[in-house]
Amino acid sequence: MTPATPHAMTRPRPPRRRLRAPVRDAARRLPESGREGGSASIQMVFLLPVMFSMMFLGMQAALYYHARTVAIAAAQEGARAAAAETGTTSHGTRAALNFVADAGGDDVLTAVAVTGARTATTATVTVRGRSLNVIPGWSPLLEQSATAPVERLTR
Repeated sequence: MTPATPHAMTRPRPPRRRLRAPVRDAARRLPESGREGGSASIQMVFLLPVMFSMMFLGMQAALYYHARTVAIAAAQEGARAAAAETGTTSHGTRAALNFVADAGGDDVLTAVAVTGARTATTATVTVRGRSLNVIPGWSPLLEQSATAPVERLTR
């Protein structure tokens, strides 16, 4: 047996804990997130209407763009039908109305009115209607026209 050394016999000391000064202010006792109690609710009250408004405006823009695309395509289809060698204005308006019906009808473009005109050289078809609305009280009016040269035989 070896003689015991003084430092081998002692145990290591646990680290000392610092004593804090007594907290006098109640706000200092709360954790960092607790100081802003209710601020998330207030932020949501202001941000949710803004987010919903942006969502509805985006949806309204998409519906308007789609209705506009259908209206111009219907006008082009009607102009092609009216400009055919044996076509008439009524052929063009009928073709435009059929195109709108095939593209979704009242689910895309409501209150559709189609007019046409044909001269010796050109045929024009105009499609008017309203796009669907998400925003109450506002349904934008669309008017799209297309013109095509009349087909004719020349010698």
